[in-house]
Amino acid sequence: MPVYSMTGFGHASASDANTALDIDLRSVNSRFLDLTLKLPDELRQLETLAREQLSAALSRGKVELRVNVQRNQRSSGAPNLQSLPDVLALEQAVLAQAQAAKGLSVHELLTWCERLGAAGQSAQPSEAADPTAAFGEGLREAIKALRAAQAREGQNLAAALLQRVEGLSALANQAEPLIPQAVEAQRQRFLARFEAAYKDASAQTPQAGSSFGAAAQERALSEAVAYAIRIDVAEELSRLRSHLGEITRLLQRDGEAGKRLEFLIQELHRECNTLGSKSTSIELTQISVEMKVLVEQMREQVQNLA
Repeated sequence: MPVYSMTGFGHASASDANTALDIDLRSVNSRFLDLTLKLPDELRQLETLAREQLSAALSRGKVELRVNVQRNQRSSGAPNLQSLPDVLALEQAVLAQAQAAKGLSVHELLTWCERLGAAGQSAQPSEAADPTAAFGEGLREAIKALRAAQAREGQNLAAALLQRVEGLSALANQAEPLIPQAVEAQRQRFLARFEAAYKDASAQTPQAGSSFGAAAQERALSEAVAYAIRIDVAEELSRLRSHLGEITRLLQRDGEAGKRLEFLIQELHRECNTLGSKSTSIELTQISVEMKVLVEQMREQVQNLA
């Protein structure tokens, strides 16, 4: 079972001795399964059957079912003149009640005779008069067509997502060697700041001597270590790689993974935000921005997956 998109279209036709059905299924993304059934009045009794089949095949999506019915009319090709007295009697009854009404033309009389004759034929009992079997088979075929379309779209979405996963992995690899460089740069800045403070203090109070310098250097190193811990994003990069690995596994595993992927995308976005907030260099900031762009693109695509 491949990865499915929630977007798709399926069509099928079915018929029996009396009825021809055209069945259309349209689906777009939705958080839950939302079914809209547009059935003609003569098929209203089949709504439960339709909901059961659709719920068994689909788990998410806004799905619209539309059915068009055409009756197979049986006619001998000639009017049934035996019905003519009945038609004339009905015409006279209508004219008696509606003085302004017009009488039927010859063509209209013959048409009504033909219809009454056809109605008499269809009134005979028939085992094929129940459209349930044709509807059920046609709906199953429409669902197959819909799922095939969703599978094709899902395959395209999965390929696009995997491409962005590779992009995020490449950015993480670029960021990793920059982390110790950023930490060392901050340590040097702290040391330089405290050395400058020591020189100023020594110039103003020469008797402070080396004890002040040792204390200043120890404090500088302590502050540098504490700051290095705050700006270290190695843990965020590790979690980001873990999320990317899980996304790859879900996309390569057949089945419906949309909700799980949505959660992982949220986690990716959180890690990228943390990376940006801890950044102390232009390079890391730029990498964080590029990561956020890729994650946002993934978020839009994942919303279409079932």
